[in-house]
Amino acid sequence: MTPVSSGGAATGPHGAGRSSLVPSPVRIIGTGLIGGSLGLALRRAGAEVQVEDVSPGTAALAVELGVGSLPTDTDPDPALVVVAAPPDVAARLVADALRRWPGALVTDVASVKGTVLEGLRGLAEPAELRRYVGSHPMAGREVSGVISARSDLFQGRPYVVVPHETSAPEASSMLRGLATEIGAVPVTMAADAHDTAVARVSHVPQVMASLLAASLLGSTEQGLGLAGQGLRDTTRIADSDPRLWVEILGANAAAVGEVLREVRGRTDEVLAALDTLAGDPDPGTGSRRALADLVTEGNRGVRRIPGKHGGGTDSFAAVRVLVPDSPGALGRLLTEMGEIGVNLEDLRLEHSLGQPVGIAHIAVEATREELLTRSLTARGWTVAEG
Repeated sequence: MTPVSSGGAATGPHGAGRSSLVPSPVRIIGTGLIGGSLGLALRRAGAEVQVEDVSPGTAALAVELGVGSLPTDTDPDPALVVVAAPPDVAARLVADALRRWPGALVTDVASVKGTVLEGLRGLAEPAELRRYVGSHPMAGREVSGVISARSDLFQGRPYVVVPHETSAPEASSMLRGLATEIGAVPVTMAADAHDTAVARVSHVPQVMASLLAASLLGSTEQGLGLAGQGLRDTTRIADSDPRLWVEILGANAAAVGEVLREVRGRTDEVLAALDTLAGDPDPGTGSRRALADLVTEGNRGVRRIPGKHGGGTDSFAAVRVLVPDSPGALGRLLTEMGEIGVNLEDLRLEHSLGQPVGIAHIAVEATREELLTRSLTARGWTVAEG
């Protein structure tokens, strides 16, 4: 394996000093959203990036967008190869890369790791497998393609490093260092644990959003005109690439099915409660309690979702501020927060077409809530209560 240099900083393609944590050159195979975003992030970190894609047109577009350069016969062999392809083809491409570059670390960024690893065991030699470590940056967008790539896509997001039992320790260390350099948070997990986790936090949410969005096909135009921010929030990821998601869900079918059966059980309970209320609204049947318990457990589940800094959201408070629908209003609010000395942890803007104001849902440290509320009110902002 080609070692990562431990000497002084090298010069990257933009003249910036290159951290020794970032291997170079990096060959990215597959220049979609994730591959393209990784190329942009790695170049910003100072690495030389080479790109290739099954589509020459897509590779050429990636070059024009600054993701990397097309490799030539005189270029040095890559120190790291990143296969950015769906799970059904990732194992074959990884095995090919291990043979093409015998000194390189090879990783894939497919969102299902067990399928790739099992496929690779039948395609690669044991000695080659030492240079393979799976990975999965937990970031994405509801839009696909290299045209949507962003260099900051991985900022603050978990970057899962998935070694197997014969992975070389230095290979895992290199990937953890790379994750840190592109602003991500490295997390090490086994393949089966990873696949179980992403079924619950990524794959089933996609199915649920698609189910909800598909139900809108039965609504009238007048009915859809009543839609608010809640519907937009819960269906945002439904506008995703069907071809990609067929491969992802198929590759992680067992874990996704297990979670969906849990959801189906809870859905049956809700239906039973609603049927009872529709036929017999008299108190005492327990149906209202069943519905209340569901919503309460949902509250508890939401609070378990990690916040910006990787901990639970209990340490954060939400401040709701009315923002006029006028140029520069949101920017002025954020500027004044900086002047007050309160750091923004998260921001969600709620605004319906035609409304004169929107609502900025601002997450801040709980200890700063009172200061922010008092200071914004003194500056003329309307802070909503409750």
